[in-house]
Amino acid sequence: MGSSTQGSTLSTNVAGFVDGSSAHREISVFDGLPIYVKELIAGGAAGAFAKTAVAPLERVKILLQTRTEGFHSLGVYQSLKKILKHEGVIGFYKGNGASVLRIVPYAALHYMTYERYRGWILNNYSALGTGPIVDLLAGSASGGTAVLCTYPLDLARTKLAYQVKDTRGNLANGSRPTHVHPQYSGTKNVLEAVYKEGGLRALYRGVGPTLIGILPYAGLKFYVYEELKRHVPEEHQSSILMRLFCGAIAGLLGQTFTYPLDVVRRQMQVEHLQPSLQDTARYRNTFDGLSSIVRNQGWRQLFAGLSVNYMKIVPSVAIGFTAYDTMKACLHVPPRQKSKSVSAA
Repeated sequence: MGSSTQGSTLSTNVAGFVDGSSAHREISVFDGLPIYVKELIAGGAAGAFAKTAVAPLERVKILLQTRTEGFHSLGVYQSLKKILKHEGVIGFYKGNGASVLRIVPYAALHYMTYERYRGWILNNYSALGTGPIVDLLAGSASGGTAVLCTYPLDLARTKLAYQVKDTRGNLANGSRPTHVHPQYSGTKNVLEAVYKEGGLRALYRGVGPTLIGILPYAGLKFYVYEELKRHVPEEHQSSILMRLFCGAIAGLLGQTFTYPLDVVRRQMQVEHLQPSLQDTARYRNTFDGLSSIVRNQGWRQLFAGLSVNYMKIVPSVAIGFTAYDTMKACLHVPPRQKSKSVSAA
């Protein structure tokens, strides 16, 4: 009864800011949806907007991480110029379709399950209190859940982004032609081909380092974000700029600590696309991958593309938070402080 009253009040408030009854009717369609469904929609939309905005930098990062021929010795700017020259603007968004297909359910599940895990921990383990430790545990659990549900789409995104098709000239610096043949035509083709080659296990190739990386990353992200917010004066708690700043710092710290695991994951995902490695599986597991990269490629390779990640994470977090807040306002999602789990705590 309270939620219906709140929903009608919010509808009235929105009506005051929106001109035209048709716009109001469109917004009101969502009034009857449960809060967790609205969180799924808001999180998925925010993830899609943010991912598409930084797609060119994401493509360059993958090319640097996987040491793609013609790119491994280039910097960010030169890599962007080379992609534009040989593949055109569309080259910046190669693999973005698979990325958006993955990030929509991933972000939706990540936000929604975080709230559910957080409420479950608060209700069942009150001894932990309501501080950032709860956010660390809930964030880690929600990150792992989202990864397991969407990993094959991440694998497809990486394989598509790894392929470099020379449509405007020779990719190689010299006169010798570079034989780079794309094997996949799209996300569906990748998933079908990979499943045919190795079954369900092949679709989860590299999930080990992904989980090892996402558990601390997702946990740290929520931990740092909530811890920073605790030190912000009450009158600035609802500020979008404050959320953007705290989220950016949290993302930067989390990425720095867990980035080497992301490099291992990318190389495991594309190792069968590299002709010199088709006979043997290079990495037996995550730790073998870490030691092999340091031994054969140097420790710097563990951080290849990290500068690109820093460049993309700030606008990504900014756009993601802005889109999420906008969607929550349109869908009448109450602030997190008023959610059931926090109120119960």
